[in-house]
Amino acid sequence: MFLDVRVFDGQVKVTPRGKIYVDEATIIREKLFPYMDKGCKQFVFNLSEVDYIDSSGLGVLVALQKRAHLNGGGVVILGLQGDVKALFELTRLTNVFEIQP
Repeated sequence: MFLDVRVFDGQVKVTPRGKIYVDEATIIREKLFPYMDKGCKQFVFNLSEVDYIDSSGLGVLVALQKRAHLNGGGVVILGLQGDVKALFELTRLTNVFEIQP
């Protein structure tokens, strides 16, 4: 997995590429949670180049959403497609996150 992280006006834009398994979920947690300690509370994930995400990956996104929401922010998901989109729909995470095309 490749992970591009950029911060613009306090908003953290995240673009992972490839597959997200337990090891990649740990990397995401380690890289992104410190941004909340710095005051960032809005996260935008572009998942258009993710072709697989397991329960660990979903779990870290949910944990990030919960913590960001407690701080008055949230997580926006962009570019869902294929199996990743089907998994978000199956797990009803489309009701947890703001989903944009």
